[in-house]
Amino acid sequence: MTDTILERLRALATECEAGQTMLAELDARRASVTQMMLRVAGATPVLKELLQQGAGASGSPPAPVHRPQLAR
Repeated sequence: MTDTILERLRALATECEAGQTMLAELDARRASVTQMMLRVAGATPVLKELLQQGAGASGSPPAPVHRPQLAR
């Protein structure tokens, strides 16, 4: 009986470690995606302004903006 309980405790400890590792990886990935989105959000208005300035100088309408599709 004691051996069975000890074996189960070891298995649970292993699962807990795996879960903690997975959570740390997910946190790192989330931080990376957040930083990327902040860069995109910062660059977007600048690029839109450049498009407007270019259209005003050339007299032609600005080219359509193509947005990349994110994988889901």
